[in-house]
Amino acid sequence: MFTFARKLIKVIISFNINISIGMKKLLMVLAFAGVSAASMAQEAVPTEKYSVATNSFWSNWFVQGNLVGTAFWGGQEVQNNFSKSPLKGFRNNLGFSVAIGKWFTPGIGLRTKFNGIWGRTIKSENKSNNASKYWALNEQVMFNLSNMILGYNENRLWDLIPYASVGIERNMTYNRYSPAWGIGILNEFKLSNKFAINLDINYNLFMNRSDGRDGLLAGAKPYKNRSFKGLIANHDRTLNVEVGITYNLGKATWSKTPDVEAIKALSQGQIDALNAQLADANAENARLQKQIRDHKCPTTTNAVDTKATVKEFVSAPVSVFFNLGKAKVASQKDLQNVKAVAEAAKANNAKIVVTGYADSKTGNTNINQRLSQKRAEAVADALVNMGVDRSNIEINAAGGVDTLSPISFNRRATVELK
Repeated sequence: MFTFARKLIKVIISFNINISIGMKKLLMVLAFAGVSAASMAQEAVPTEKYSVATNSFWSNWFVQGNLVGTAFWGGQEVQNNFSKSPLKGFRNNLGFSVAIGKWFTPGIGLRTKFNGIWGRTIKSENKSNNASKYWALNEQVMFNLSNMILGYNENRLWDLIPYASVGIERNMTYNRYSPAWGIGILNEFKLSNKFAINLDINYNLFMNRSDGRDGLLAGAKPYKNRSFKGLIANHDRTLNVEVGITYNLGKATWSKTPDVEAIKALSQGQIDALNAQLADANAENARLQKQIRDHKCPTTTNAVDTKATVKEFVSAPVSVFFNLGKAKVASQKDLQNVKAVAEAAKANNAKIVVTGYADSKTGNTNINQRLSQKRAEAVADALVNMGVDRSNIEINAAGGVDTLSPISFNRRATVELK
């Protein structure tokens, strides 16, 4: 990975900028970096794709500090004979950047970045004539392609993060302000859950004359057409290569959300036992009902015995599971057990109690109360579709609880005979 990073820097800082060729090379580098990162990450760290739980607002924040090498070009020099190489001393200067940001999901985040302050206003090829000071403040939307394409993996060593930015730039020497637009690619090399090394490469555009230079230099001639090449060349612009450190504040990882199938697999033995009890209870109930029809025993006695048999079976409630924040039954397989309870209730004219739950770790009290109510109602609707009289269904909403572990097991509704 570090060999690739060195090659990437070498490509970026060695290409001669004629605008059309330079931009093509930059885009090719970004595309090549994306493909390489995806393939290298896939080969180095096998990744299992899975859903993650939503973290609190205060999780997944980070701060960054970088040393920045910047090359400058101005609209005043378009098509003149100045060397366009970013390595020329009259073009480049060192600076710094600091940033704060937050990941809202493993794939999407926002970052606010300040950078400056030693710049260049290109007047000649003598760097002593070109010194100026500036600052830029940008808001950036980041896309972690490693997580978006390969799935989240907290052990991944390299994350590839393209981003787009808008902001404002000020040339302090000439008291000029300008809007700013940019694209970039951030490479993060993980050292630990708290620290990562940054390699950030970005290209930025500003309004013409924002660098303080009015008019054209000798031999310069602006593009009159509306081509992409002309659009870029007629603006002031910078290329930044930044190297530094990321520090993650608070919780920096994402917790896996177990899917319903995994939950079912963990408790399959209990479910099989309940199904066996249900089958035995149904068989016994059918036998007793046949006795009633054939008058082989008193009706009253058998009716009491029938209900007693069912109560013994339903000592353990049947669970129906839901995904995070949802009131739609996650797996229709859960309703197979509910259907058996519904049949027993109809055969004995018994009442059914449906209790909805939410997990207390996500959402506030009011949200969890409403969510547990909706989950109970969803299961009640399923019972009605199975032929149970709604008047025989009692609905309870327990709100957010943490009675089961892991916490995702509490996203459920239970069904039992009363």
